[in-house]
Order: sequence, then structure tokens, then C-alpha cells
Amino acid sequence: MRMTRTNIVASIVLLALAAVTAFFVLHAVGVARAGAERSRSISRPVAVAKNSSAETQDVPVLYFAKDPEAAPPFLVRDLSGNVVSTAALKGKVVLLNFWATWCGPCREEIPEMIKLQAQYKDTLEVIGASEDEAPPEQVAKFAQKAGMNYPVIMSSAQLEREYGGVAALPTTFVINADGRVVQKNVGVYPFDFYDMEVRSVMGMPVTARIETFKDTGQIFLKNAARANELPGVSFAGLTPAQRKIALHRLNAQGCTCGCKLTLAECRINDTTCPISSGIANKIVREVARGKLPSAASAAKSSPGSR
Repeated sequence: MRMTRTNIVASIVLLALAAVTAFFVLHAVGVARAGAERSRSISRPVAVAKNSSAETQDVPVLYFAKDPEAAPPFLVRDLSGNVVSTAALKGKVVLLNFWATWCGPCREEIPEMIKLQAQYKDTLEVIGASEDEAPPEQVAKFAQKAGMNYPVIMSSAQLEREYGGVAALPTTFVINADGRVVQKNVGVYPFDFYDMEVRSVMGMPVTARIETFKDTGQIFLKNAARANELPGVSFAGLTPAQRKIALHRLNAQGCTCGCKLTLAECRINDTTCPISSGIANKIVREVARGKLPSAASAAKSSPGSR
């Protein structure tokens, strides 16, 4: 059929109208699809977060000893001359805080301890055990200037020993109202953490998940003998019997770094110690090869021989 000028123009107009219509239809579909995708991208993650473990992982976790041991008793006088004893503190939550005036992190933590003592003055007792070698009078002046509203005592080698040693400052032992040590915090933590921990030990509601652990040296180093794993020591490839032998040796042999602890205790107390790490892993390799130490070397390296 011969196309006239009029037909050609009409065809062009119809094609243009069809193209415009198709554009708007496709655009509308695209907008609707994009809107649906955008809606999914906004709503689905929120719905998933509400029903996934991701949200659970955002909840703080507090860890406490499953079968806490009784706090080693002490009776001393604080820097004001008042008697401080564990027996008199039964019924209160106690934070036994080892610190020193020269310790920067300790000074950073003091305002938090002051705030906790003021906030829970009827149910909490913070006790500051000073590790200073300076005279008590000098420590007392520091405590007064800092506004420490809780008793400060001078620490001693015996007190440190009974609490398993203090490897770093600050170190805080958390003692529940029954006089049992439920946790040991090494280093500085935010006030909200301390507050949540204290509230939990007091039996008050907290927005945290509570989990328990068996003390294998995390609180009292003497319990390192209970541990089946040690920081920085690989027992891979050992049979259960060999693991038992290796752990026995690690708990019987003393570390030579000068800490006066067993190898197991040193690994828990100072995970960065290269000496205990090297000796411990060497012992594991010897056990794997079936090599046993001589009686002389075992006696020489035992903690009681130093």
C-alpha cells in the first residue's frame, strides 16, 4: 500500500503517543518496583533484627562464678583508724579495689567508685586497698583530696596472697552479700558496667544476660589446677591421658620468670609472659613425644624448691 503524506504523519504521531505511553507505564512500574524494593530494604532488616540472634548479641553479658568461694577474711584499720573487717560486711555487696596513687587508670576509676558508693550507700561497701609504698599519711591526703567516700586500707603481701595475687592495677574483687567472691575485674571499666554488675549482684533488675563460669584461675589463681585449657598453650593432638599428664606438669612446675607461680598460674595471671609460654608449650611437645622429665629436673623446677 502506498503511504501518503497524511498517513506518514499520522503514523509518526501514533508511534510518538505509543512511546510516551510506554515510557509512563514503564516509569510507573519502575517506581512501584523501586518502592517495593526500598520498602523491603527498610522493613526486612528491622524484622530480622527483632527475631535474630544479632539483637541478642547486642545485649550486655555479665559473668559470675558458678560456685563462688568465700572471700578470704581480713580485719584491718583504714587510714582513718576505723576497723574494717569482712565479718562486719556480711549482708552488703563489697568491691575490694586494689589501686595506687601513682596508677593513672586507678585515678581515672576513683570517681566511678565514689559515685557507686554514694548511689548504693546502704547496700554497697567499696574498700580501696592501696598498693602504695608511700607513707599512709600521704595516701590519706590523696584520698581526702580525691573525695574518696569509702574506707581506704593499706594493702599487704598477705592480703594479696590470700586473694591470689594482684598482677595489674586496678583490680577489683566483687563480693556478694553472702561474702563470696563472684568476679574479679582487672583494669578500668565504664561506670555503666560497674553499675549493672553491682545491681545484678544485689538482685536488682538489669538489662543484661547473666552467664556463669567455673573458676579455673580467673578469680583465684589457686584454682588453675581445675583448668583444662590455658591461654597461649595448645593441647592439640594430645590424647585425654596425655593432656592430663601435661596439665599436671604445668601445675606442678614453677615458672622461671620470677613470678613465683606455677606455669599454669603464670599463664592465667600474665598471658603475655614469653617465658611461661615457651616452657609450657615445650612441655606439651615433650608429653606428645612421650618424653618424661627426670626426677632431678622436676624437683629443681617445682614451686616449693625456689
